[in-house]
Amino acid sequence: MTATDARTVGEDLRQRVADFLAEHDHTTMERLDFLRARYDAGLAWVNFPAGHGGLGLPRAFQTQVDAQFAAAGAPDNNPRGNGIGLGMAAPTILAFGTEEQKEKFLRPLWTGEQIWCQLFSEPGAGSDLAAVSTRAVREGGDWVVNGQKVWTSGAHKAQMAILVARTNPEVAKHAGLSYFLCNMDAPGVDVRPLRQITGEAEFNEVFLTDVHVPDSQRLGDEGQGWKVATATLNNERVAIGGGGGGRESGMVGVLARTWREHPERRGAGQHDKLMRLWVDAEVARMTGQRLRQKLAVGEPGPEGSAMKLTFARIAQEASGMELELLGEEGLRFSDWTMKRPQHVDFTGRDAGYRYLRAKGNSIEGGTSEILRNVISERVLGLPSEPRVDTGIAWKDLPR
Repeated sequence: MTATDARTVGEDLRQRVADFLAEHDHTTMERLDFLRARYDAGLAWVNFPAGHGGLGLPRAFQTQVDAQFAAAGAPDNNPRGNGIGLGMAAPTILAFGTEEQKEKFLRPLWTGEQIWCQLFSEPGAGSDLAAVSTRAVREGGDWVVNGQKVWTSGAHKAQMAILVARTNPEVAKHAGLSYFLCNMDAPGVDVRPLRQITGEAEFNEVFLTDVHVPDSQRLGDEGQGWKVATATLNNERVAIGGGGGGRESGMVGVLARTWREHPERRGAGQHDKLMRLWVDAEVARMTGQRLRQKLAVGEPGPEGSAMKLTFARIAQEASGMELELLGEEGLRFSDWTMKRPQHVDFTGRDAGYRYLRAKGNSIEGGTSEILRNVISERVLGLPSEPRVDTGIAWKDLPR
């Protein structure tokens, strides 16, 4: 799209939003009715196809639309409260779902009527996700699921989940997986909190006992689960590490503010460390912009792993330096009460919380060690690590 075309599309889109706001008074409409109407008008996620909340436009125009609705004081869909649904489930359903699945799930997902979680990791299958042992066995028109999932963000508030389960133990581990859309209120779903080092329990372990999932809620073909899950994970890493804020957003912005507020605690070595982190964060921010431009014309690839890896390192180093600058003040921890947060705020609360919470950044969404392997093999084209499980049926692997 040329610059002239982009300006024309932008002007037309601006008028479309203005016309919608003139026809739908958000001050008198119920919030949910307004959001449903916005979806039906193609102004939810403009890069999605017409009929599924979008207009088939480049993703870059979404910022313009969101800003225009916000300037009018219109309600949003609380994106922070449904990050997994919006950032991971929705693009995966769009890419692999049937028309019936798109019709059924995308609208309530975007409006926030359905909150989503992710049932991927297990006690014995975290970094090696393809080793999942949760079984799904076909019984008539349903799949009966049994197993345990762990580190499930937001499961305590979710109505739906994206689920990877083993449907064929007779083939190699990557080939025997299938991908499902699971109702979290189905009989047999048991959600239990996992308390973290911060005192909160944003994560959960989920036990699945004879949970029935209709075959109509299988996403992709049977045995295609690894391919579908890989697309989800690529979206997840972009969502976590891709960012979208301006200069000095994220933890480096918190650190820079602390630096400016405490000139008496500065030192030459600290200044050098801060500048290195600041430059790294700015490079990551601009790389994220380039990655989002690439996403506007296709699906995320392994490059998102580099963004997520960089995000984790900067967050941990910056939160650690903030504690150094604050001295004894940084050792205070405001509240260690057991809570079930509605969303995660990496830069919220106090310095002690930020430092402890950042420790999870190199684990969640793919460990930094695994991401380095992804980058080396799938981005740089280096030889892969030797594998002893290639071509061996999952049931024959030692566990």
